[in-house]
Amino acid sequence: MSLVSIVLVLIVVGVILWLINSFIPMAGPIKTILNLVVVIVVILWLLSAFGIIHGFNFRLK
Repeated sequence: MSLVSIVLVLIVVGVILWLINSFIPMAGPIKTILNLVVVIVVILWLLSAFGIIHGFNFRLK
């Protein structure tokens, strides 16, 4: 995966998260949990994309 595609994915995820936080009304704790889950998933995906961790593949069997 090229660096450009990684940056594009990060930008898209950031914009989607910003849109959800700005325009969808929800309680504060739910917003915090959503942001935390997205950040953790993105960090795990980045670590997997750079080869630091292995086995973070979503496969349907």
